[in-house]
Amino acid sequence: MALPSKIHLDIVTPDRLLVREDVDEVEIPGADGYFGVLPGHTPLLAALAVGELWYRQGQDKTYLSIALGFAEVLPDRVTILAQLAERPEEIDVTRAEEARTRAEARLSQPKAELDYERARIALMKSLTRLSVSSRGQFAGRVGRQRMPPPQA
Repeated sequence: MALPSKIHLDIVTPDRLLVREDVDEVEIPGADGYFGVLPGHTPLLAALAVGELWYRQGQDKTYLSIALGFAEVLPDRVTILAQLAERPEEIDVTRAEEARTRAEARLSQPKAELDYERARIALMKSLTRLSVSSRGQFAGRVGRQRMPPPQA
């Protein structure tokens, strides 16, 4: 059986279908770290973390902010079911900066009633949104370095 030459990528949130494209490559923020998918990849099901997802069509890369959910990978198809997925132009930078400030303040003054994991995820979401929104200014260029995932 011949390997597929493209991957059909669907990215879905509870609100909408965000992406339905045939792509050459995808990098996904998995719960156990980032992983890349090329046509012919071994099937797998992975939990998603908060992070940047990118996909490549020819020389053009598109970046998205992704938060939590699942990825189903098949040799010719990747389906992302995410709680949140945003394109760079959809991100409200002011709101993301405010969310980052609130999360940093919560984490810097730990209290017994603080939900640490929730505050950490809020911080990661805001940092990812800011990173992806800045990438929107350079859409279509190849060779940019991916920023490492935010550290807790």
